Amino acid sequence: MGGMPRPSIDLHTHSSVSDGTETPTQLVRAAIAEGLDTIAITDHDSTAGWDEAVAAAAGSDLQIIRGIELSTRFEWRSVHVLGYLFDPHDAELVAETGRIRDDRLTRAERMVNRLAEDYDVSWDDVLAQSGGVSIGRPHIADALVARGIVTTRSEAFESILHFRGGYYLPHAAPTVLDGVRMIAAAGGAPVIAHPATRGREAVIDERMLEALIDAGLVGLEVRHRENTGLGRQTLEEWARRFDLVVTGSSDYHGDGKPNRLAENTTEPAALERLIARTRGVEPVRA
Repeated sequence: MGGMPRPSIDLHTHSSVSDGTETPTQLVRAAIAEGLDTIAITDHDSTAGWDEAVAAAAGSDLQIIRGIELSTRFEWRSVHVLGYLFDPHDAELVAETGRIRDDRLTRAERMVNRLAEDYDVSWDDVLAQSGGVSIGRPHIADALVARGIVTTRSEAFESILHFRGGYYLPHAAPTVLDGVRMIAAAGGAPVIAHPATRGREAVIDERMLEALIDAGLVGLEVRHRENTGLGRQTLEEWARRFDLVVTGSSDYHGDGKPNRLAENTTEPAALERLIARTRGVEPVRA
């Protein structure tokens, strides 16, 4: 005789506030239609979608975990840090995310100026693709698709917008150590997003991992489609050895990526551990 179904928990999604193709309301409706029990809204460097997502979930059984995906760097690598249930009014974090968004905007415009020398695309084309506050390469990719220069976002990222493509420019970001420290200081639970991807960016090295744990790191996003098999093995071993929370997530972007809601999920006990480490805001369930 079967028991109650296990909760389905997806802790990494994006709305049109950053680079998703769905508004926070549409994202929440998609999560409800998928039968999710809990969803985290984790837009890049912004909390602007929180209130709309919470309002959209009212009257449903969907629990909302308010979060962010913070842009950081480790040496030459880009590292993303998921932060959960922190104080959105924390002065240091507000200032840092504002600086990142401002620099990303000017960086995107500079990239488009480069592209316009070789392709029929303009800054107005990019603005037309962005409904949010955090304009980045995905919106440039969408403009290239709209112009018929490429067929999909993925094609744009694998060719013209690849960091070896000649048009890529970096944007300002704190060190990963500072990013983890800021989220923890704001009462949140920091988790490194998809830390075992490809090639030379396989994993953060163990020495840095230990420093991040000292700074307040709570977990690792192990179950993610972009983590390699060998990389996942390393992450799982680290999680056991350092008693880190293991999460699984979709990294859903609506139609912006092939990732589907709930394709990877987080265990209820892992979510409980994350929540226990926070003191910023509470999870929201109607």
